[in-house]
Amino acid sequence: MRFGTVIVAWLTILSLAGCASGIGKIGSYSAIDRRTAGTVIEDNAIESKANNHIEAKYQATVHVNVTSFNRFALITGEVPSDEIKTQVARIVGSVPNVKGYANELTVGALSKFSSRSSDAFITSSIKSLLNKSTKVQADQVRVTTENGIVYLMGLTTRAEADAASDIASTVRDVKKVLRVFEYIN
Repeated sequence: MRFGTVIVAWLTILSLAGCASGIGKIGSYSAIDRRTAGTVIEDNAIESKANNHIEAKYQATVHVNVTSFNRFALITGEVPSDEIKTQVARIVGSVPNVKGYANELTVGALSKFSSRSSDAFITSSIKSLLNKSTKVQADQVRVTTENGIVYLMGLTTRAEADAASDIASTVRDVKKVLRVFEYIN
């Protein structure tokens, strides 16, 4: 009995601290995220399975990122042909629990490290501004940037989506903001 209490206390501490793989994510997401803990786990699994299948099939010949929110997958990156773009979408669509996807892949040369670094900086800047916002909680919005195009995902109200889009559009080097929100009102 005492051992079980110690285990529960330890898992509680880890989840509050956000340290344990999986446990921390569920603990930190469930209190502020509009998705259920199960959906958060499914989203992580969708991303992992899709990215692993794509990497196994195409290795270094493509640059693809799959981002899942509420079981909706956003596919971004670059591929060398329309045929591969279609095949990647099929791979993502075949992953269990995917309820839909947006194929935003670009056909062309793979992005360079400098472009990816700029994208990471844009994403970080947007997240920082969202954290300061009183109109939208940063944890309600998932930000992905690819070649200067910002994709915003989340379960939001229209007002929250508008606020997040306005914030994202003010960041330097943002070419365009695309909304991939699911509205709750």
